[in-house]
Parts: sequence; structure tokens; C-alpha cells
Amino acid sequence: MMRSFLMVLCLFPLFLGGCGEEITHDQPLSRENIHAAQGVLGLDFNENERELMQADLDEQREDLYALRLLDLPNEVLPATVLRPWPVGWLPPTDGKPAQWSDPGSRKRPADLNDLAFASIGELGQLLRSGEVTSVELTRLFLKRLQVYGPELECVVSLLKEDALAAARRADLEIGAGRWRGPLHGIPFGVKDLLAVEGTRTTWGATPYRDQRLTPTATVVRRLQESGAVLVAKLSLGALAWGDVWYDGRTRNPWNLQEGSSGSSAGPASAVAAGLVPFAIGSETWGSIVSPSTRCGLTGLRPTFGRVSRAGAMALSWTMDKLGPMAHTAEDCAMVLDAIRGPDDRDPSVIPADFSYVPRADLRGLRIGYLPGPVLDAGASEGSLPEEILEGVLYDAALADLRRLGAELVPLQPLTFDTKPLAIILSVEAAAAFEPLTLSGRDDELVRQTRFAWPNVFRAAHFIPAVAYVQAERARTLLIAEMAERMKTVDLYVGPPFAGDDLLVTNLTGHPSVTLPVGMLDEDSPYSITFTGRLFDEATLVSAADIWQRTTGHHLLHPPRYSRR
Repeated sequence: MMRSFLMVLCLFPLFLGGCGEEITHDQPLSRENIHAAQGVLGLDFNENERELMQADLDEQREDLYALRLLDLPNEVLPATVLRPWPVGWLPPTDGKPAQWSDPGSRKRPADLNDLAFASIGELGQLLRSGEVTSVELTRLFLKRLQVYGPELECVVSLLKEDALAAARRADLEIGAGRWRGPLHGIPFGVKDLLAVEGTRTTWGATPYRDQRLTPTATVVRRLQESGAVLVAKLSLGALAWGDVWYDGRTRNPWNLQEGSSGSSAGPASAVAAGLVPFAIGSETWGSIVSPSTRCGLTGLRPTFGRVSRAGAMALSWTMDKLGPMAHTAEDCAMVLDAIRGPDDRDPSVIPADFSYVPRADLRGLRIGYLPGPVLDAGASEGSLPEEILEGVLYDAALADLRRLGAELVPLQPLTFDTKPLAIILSVEAAAAFEPLTLSGRDDELVRQTRFAWPNVFRAAHFIPAVAYVQAERARTLLIAEMAERMKTVDLYVGPPFAGDDLLVTNLTGHPSVTLPVGMLDEDSPYSITFTGRLFDEATLVSAADIWQRTTGHHLLHPPRYSRR
């Protein structure tokens, strides 16, 4: 993959102010072409050096054209595999199984729509007690998807017949006492970048809208093996950016005039509106965190290497992660427990325990906190601007953590300048979709702006391979600095978009859970993000869960979808 980016040293259609005619691959490069190219890249080679390298550049260009002739579908992995942890580090292996909270005794409501926002634990208790059946729950959520899906523009494919068949099987098994676990009989949806045999996998983009992929993605297969019932494939921003896809813009259930953010737009919108109890999203750089914040739900981004991405669209082989989006932190933990662990298809995944135990309080935990928005003590509450309200909510969350017994430790921002490392994503995404760019079919994507994939893919072809390697080496230093930070705390909290923390933690592979922290106004939820140690989602999510249960912010739902 890295060799293909040597093209920037020799493959410019150079029209730069009198730099010569457009180059075709069967023409030798001129000295003027090479001189113009080094100007684009900020290099300083003299005339003799350019003359000496000319033959090498011509040969490299031939190799690059040969590479383009190879059949490299999106699912083909690079030979290199990221391990974002320090040398000598080992994952937790205490072997203890996860434990779940007692959901209490809940009776069947007169109107099943009252279960639209119930937790997985509550729904599971109703299923095991026989108060409701999986078929009834599946029909409930299928109907809500049919009624509300079109206005939210969040559904790509409704899988009605397959879902009802799976629900009938679940009811037979539960009735016979063959309970598979907390997800047995629970409906769910998946972001439509996950392959599911027998239906389309569109990636939200016009060139792929009729695409059918096999085999079924590992996460989907594992959820089905746990007894969960797949009811829908949900929208994503085209090729996993934003909330605009080939059939519209996915809407925010709190405010239909706004998008739901992305790229896990459909999962966020559907869960927040009570159309599914949980969904699988993905994150490369904020695609779970951002829509969870916008739509006011809980999203878990697992450690890189925790969950197999086999069968998922590849955007960045060293940054992509799959994770659950649900109503509660413990819901997310239940889903993670079902989907985690290696398979025979994704070499980045390693075995690691997930010994989740519910907490009564936060005593004994050192929780770091990032600087929040600066508060204006002189402003009255009725006149507070949004950034000040964010600070008020953040400070209240810190106070709640203290009351629960946590020792709070202020954290200073990392000294590392992370922004230049963003080229890692640009380069890997451009490689993943090079055939789309070179064929010209990137013009079919809806969004054609500077901050959209078509432009980013094209521009990334001008990033030198040397720069990509240097960025990866710098990433090693960033991983080491984050490892030192995490030695001082068990986890840390911060606003969801504090500084460059979102980019840092996606590059270093750290897990996070984003939860509602209150409302900025009547239709604008806001969130707080808990970030944990590598493969220590058990501590991370249990801490988030007890804070969430205590504060109750997750019990607020969009009025349009929560009333009968």
C-alpha cells in the first residue's frame, strides 16, 4: 500500500504555471515535471539531483501502473497489522465472566410502545418471564421502523421476513429453557457498512447501492448466534462520513431540521427514536461519539483490536472500530460481550477478558478530567451561550463523580501535536477507495465539497509514502505518551470534542463511552465522554454505568417518538 503513494513523486498531471503538458504513463518525465512536483511537496533538490533520479522515477511510475492493474477489493487487508500498545504490554486475562445488574421485575405494559425505550436488561427479563415474546417485540420495532424510518431517513433495508423467522426461533428456544444470554430475542439494527448475506450492503454511496456482499460480517453473525434478531440495516453518511447518503440526510430525532451527525447516523437516529433497542455503529474519527452526542444516546467505542471488523467496509485499517449504540452503558456492555474476540478473518483482534461487574459507587477509582469550557460567573442562566452551558453541564458531571466517591485528578493536554497524524486516515482511505477515484465514479457521491471524501481521496494521492511512514513512527511516540498518562488514572472524562482528544484516542486505540449529560436547550442534548485503558472496558463501562444510573440523563427521549 505504501509504495502506491510514491506516485506523488512522479504522477502529477502538472498544469502548474507553464510546467508543461499533461503526462501520460508511456512518456518519460521531464526535468520541468520533476521540478514542479518537488515544489508541491516542499522538497529542495538541485538540478543535478533531479537529473540523477529521473530514470528511477520513470521506473517507479511503471511499477505504480502495474499495481493499479491488481484486483484489490476493499476487503483485502494490508500485510502490516497495528498493535497500538507499548512493547511488553499484555491484555487482561483473569478469566472471570461478565455479570449484569438485576433489571427488576417489570410487567407487560398495556401498550407495547411503552417498551420502545426499555433497556436490554428490562426487555430480556420480560422475554424470560414470558410476559412478552420476541415476535411481539420484533413486530413492535418493525412497525416503528416503518412508521418513523422514512421521516428520519435512517433505514436502508428492512429485513421483515428474516427478522420474524429469527424471532420465532428465539421464542421456541426461550420457551424450551435454552436461553442463550441477555440478547436472546432482542431486535437490533446495524450500520449499512456491515455485510449481511441475502441483502444489500450499500455503504451509503450511489456507486455501491446495489452491492451484495458475502459472507456475513463477524459481528452480525455473533449477535445472531447470541439469539439477537436483526431487523434493519441503517443509514450511514456516504463511505462513512457525515449523515448525507445517496437517499437523503438522516435526521436528528430531537430536531428534524438537523442531521443526526455521522457517520453512524442511522444507528444513532434509530436508537434515539426508539426504533431499535440497540445498533452497531463504527468509528474511525468520531463516528460513534459525534452522533451519540447529537442524538442523546450512549455509544461505546471499544479498544482497537477488541472486535473483529471482518465483513465491514474498510476505511482505515489502523483506525476503524465497531461498537454498540444503545440506551444505557450496561446495554453497550452486554453487546460488547457478545461481539468481542478474535475470528479467523481480522488479524488485528487479540483475545482479552471482559470481566464486567456492576458498581455501587466509584470509591477506589482515580478519574482524570480534561479542561472543560471556561465558565462566565457573571452570566445569568437565561443568557448563557451554548459553550458556557456545556461548561455548566460538565462541571455538574464532575460534581456527581465526586459524590459517588471518585478521586478526581486534573489532566493536562498531551504535549504531542497530533493534527499532522491525520494524514494516516487520509492515505489509508484513499488506498481503500483508489479504484473509485481513478474510475471517476467518485463524482456519483452526493457531497462534492472540500470536506467530503471525493476531494480528500484525490488530495491524499499527493501525500508522499515517506510522510505516511513518518506519521506512523510519530504515532508510536503518541502511543507511548498516552500509555504514561493512563498509568496515573483508571480512566478519564472530558467533553466529547475536547481539544484533539478525539483524534488522539482514535489513533492510540483507547476505548470510550459517550453518554448524555443533559440538555443545552429543549432539542439539543449534550454528552460527556469517559475514556479508559486499553482493553479495560470493564472498569470504563461500570464507572459510566453507575454515574448514568445516578444522574438519569439517559431517561430523556425525543418527545415526538416517546409519546403514544
